[in-house]
Amino acid sequence: MWFEDPRQESPSPQSRSERLAWSGPLVKADTRDMDQRTGPGGAGHEKKGAGPNRRESQHQGVPREQGKARAQAVLLCGHDPGRGGALSRSRRWPRPACARLLLSGGGSMAAVEVLEVGSAPQFEELLRLRAKSLVVVHFWAPWAPQCAQMNGVMVELAREHPQVSFLKLEAEAVPEVSEKYEISSVPTFLFFKNSQKVDRLDGAHAPELTRKVERHASAGSLPAGGSERPKEDLEVRLKKLTHAAPCMLFMKGTPQEPRCGFSKQMVQILNTHHIQFSSFDVFSDEEVRQGLKTFSNWPTYPQLYVSGELVGGLDIVKELEASGELDAVCPKAPKLEERLAALTRKAPVMLFMKGSRQEAKCGFSKQILEILNGTGVDYETFDILEDEEVRQGLKAFSNWPTYPQLYVRGELVGGLDIVKELKENGELLSTLKGEN
Repeated sequence: MWFEDPRQESPSPQSRSERLAWSGPLVKADTRDMDQRTGPGGAGHEKKGAGPNRRESQHQGVPREQGKARAQAVLLCGHDPGRGGALSRSRRWPRPACARLLLSGGGSMAAVEVLEVGSAPQFEELLRLRAKSLVVVHFWAPWAPQCAQMNGVMVELAREHPQVSFLKLEAEAVPEVSEKYEISSVPTFLFFKNSQKVDRLDGAHAPELTRKVERHASAGSLPAGGSERPKEDLEVRLKKLTHAAPCMLFMKGTPQEPRCGFSKQMVQILNTHHIQFSSFDVFSDEEVRQGLKTFSNWPTYPQLYVSGELVGGLDIVKELEASGELDAVCPKAPKLEERLAALTRKAPVMLFMKGSRQEAKCGFSKQILEILNGTGVDYETFDILEDEEVRQGLKAFSNWPTYPQLYVRGELVGGLDIVKELKENGELLSTLKGEN
């Protein structure tokens, strides 16, 4: 078995519903590779079916509650912290956990920072034991440098959220779990509540991982089955999404950063034909990712919709391109100058900046946001980092070489220095209201 880097093009066949092919010989070959990587005693040499011996913690003279705590420690880590030694190989889990485990004075088990999972039974048991809390699982691989970086992020998150259980699982070492949850690339993060998967994040995106952890942790524990949205509600949402723009592309990643080869090819075709489209990253919402497959009766991504109707995937779009029908099916994008004129008039006050109103991505943009927020005047923003065509084109359109750029009723006011001058002269508010 092998796993792809999400930054590279996906070589897996689209007809296999996004899943990597799992074959016996391939797994066997990679097991030999893992043996060479890990050496004797590594993943390739572990004994199947080996489990913890709970009696190991039942020492004479040990208080009952502390004995229970030791038994839990043996179950989770493969050794008895009370004795300070490892169990014999036949009595511990394959590839035992290496995370820190502390016992409180009362004998109960304290929070584990990041626990390493070494087998499918151990994984299922951990989900059962931690059912009342949020469980975040990092599927990783030792050969992927971005996984090492995200392991560090997991440690920091574990310190900030002691009520959340953080696990890491080497995807190739526990293939049955990776196959069950359709892990085709690393790093991938799964979120569990009540032993049920409630969310997913593919790729090394530390800010998004942090947001998801905070959101799910603050939501508290859900009742069993409570994470499932009613089918009718999901269908309504999917219908709205497919109608969100005249041409909608559901893809892995964004047009600026596709995260699979098929999505990248689709974006290239649409851009080559100057087709105007909006997109939805299916990696950002697991419910949409799975639900749209049923909604459209189309098992793979990307999926292209025009006026809410499914056109098809990459193969269909390639056929339309080859037959000359693609331009007739999909709406054409307006000329750049027309698009820029429309964008500058999208709202009475428009700010073109680096980042968004909620998160500025440069100091100048942050300063101009603070000034505008102080006026009480409503305005909209456009993130030029999300659209390179607009970023470069607007410089020539406005004859203004830098960002941010502020527009009132389609007319350029200027950048940060101009806005500061208007504020100092007491003219900013009247300018924003279009009185000057």
